[in-house]
Amino acid sequence: MNPQPSTAAGTAHDEAVDQARDEIVRVGTSLFARGYVHASAGNISARVGDHHLITPTDAALGFLEPGRLALVDARGEQLAGDRASKTLTLHRRICAADPTARFVVHTHSTHLVALTLAGVWSAADVLPPLTPYYVMKVGHVPLIPYHRPGDPRVADLVTALIADRAASRTPIRAVLLDRLGPVVWGPDAATALAVLEELEETARLWLLTGRRPEPLPHHALDELRSTFNAAW
Repeated sequence: MNPQPSTAAGTAHDEAVDQARDEIVRVGTSLFARGYVHASAGNISARVGDHHLITPTDAALGFLEPGRLALVDARGEQLAGDRASKTLTLHRRICAADPTARFVVHTHSTHLVALTLAGVWSAADVLPPLTPYYVMKVGHVPLIPYHRPGDPRVADLVTALIADRAASRTPIRAVLLDRLGPVVWGPDAATALAVLEELEETARLWLLTGRRPEPLPHHALDELRSTFNAAW
């Protein structure tokens, strides 16, 4: 029989898992209440040590139950809860590719899905740098070509982009899945939500203005880089 972790270590881990469960439920409720998610579309995960918590497959994010969240180990094997979301591989691979990623959110946010249907600005940047806060809080967001929900090939594409952008010192915090919506990540829930909200609202602005506004000029982008260390 494998030795059990010390009581103190085990208790600390259990407490961290419980806190992550509560945070995922809180985020799901907030996203649903504000119209960022609907029905059973989307998923949320949190990394806790070598483990991951993720919403179950087909779960309604506005009505999550802490005890039913799926807990998986370092190998991706399920330890507790309902069956994990079909996007588990993508969430785990993002956290492995970006050491700062501890909280991952995928939604089918209306304006971002609409953007993929109407046509993004470019495959490398789904939206132009329209506002200073989009540049500072979101940064570059590439488009991932359509694949069926849960297709493991998406994880290969996303992790390759994370590595390429990190090498060019313009790290990404989000991608947009064609016809499926955004995937965003950050070191905690608040950071990931800030990216999601700014991204969705900028998509709404661009669509509401008929996709006519020009991007910020180069001198404005240079100023944001020099003043706020914006990664653009």
